[in-house]
Amino acid sequence: MSARVVLVTGGASGIGRGIATAFAAEGDRVVIADRDADAASRVAKEIDAHAVTVDITDAASVAAAVAHVAETIGPVEVLVNNAGLVAGGGPLTSLPLEVFDTVVAVNLRGTFTVTQAVANQMIEHGTRGRIVNVSSIGARQPTAGLGHYEATKAAVDALTRTGALELAGHGIRVNGVAPGPVHTPMTAGLMDDPQARAAWESRIPLGRIATTDDIAPLVLFLASDQAGHITGAVIQVDGGQLLT
Repeated sequence: MSARVVLVTGGASGIGRGIATAFAAEGDRVVIADRDADAASRVAKEIDAHAVTVDITDAASVAAAVAHVAETIGPVEVLVNNAGLVAGGGPLTSLPLEVFDTVVAVNLRGTFTVTQAVANQMIEHGTRGRIVNVSSIGARQPTAGLGHYEATKAAVDALTRTGALELAGHGIRVNGVAPGPVHTPMTAGLMDDPQARAAWESRIPLGRIATTDDIAPLVLFLASDQAGHITGAVIQVDGGQLLT
């Protein structure tokens, strides 16, 4: 397979960095899209990739970034919508509205905005592209205090299915990956608390928290020709947690 242009949002850290590193190792031309310009540039240098600064909640910023990638590297052939956050937690009855709005803006609006811009670019260039959205098993299994985050991930799953349906005629496949808890900088505080970590691991039949290396191979597969007849699927990588 020839090198493809792969755009990974939130690629400067965590799951996104793991995914970007895996695509780069396959020889693809990876673009790390992140609002942290310094971190994106640093990681891009480390893995021989490119970096673009973008605020995925701002449609103008997204349009400019996607156009810049096409002009300087080439039209996007694989999009990984990975950027996301939790921004805080708490019961629905007392969750600050600004936390809810922030999570919706990044996780849902951001995924929609980037998908729209890249899908239109793919259609314009006749690219039979691949889009992989990073969701969460929280879309299907609730955890008290995370309802705001989980609601956005359920919405991402819905966008994944609708995108698959609407874009199939253009040869564009859209799928999702739904991790359980993953050891990343975003979850480091939880993972470093022995009691909290043990509580999470007790919910996982395979008995351990995932690493980014557990997630990236499925993303690469869904973006490959081997998955040529798979679209609209959201596949969990959770050590069996949804079985409990």
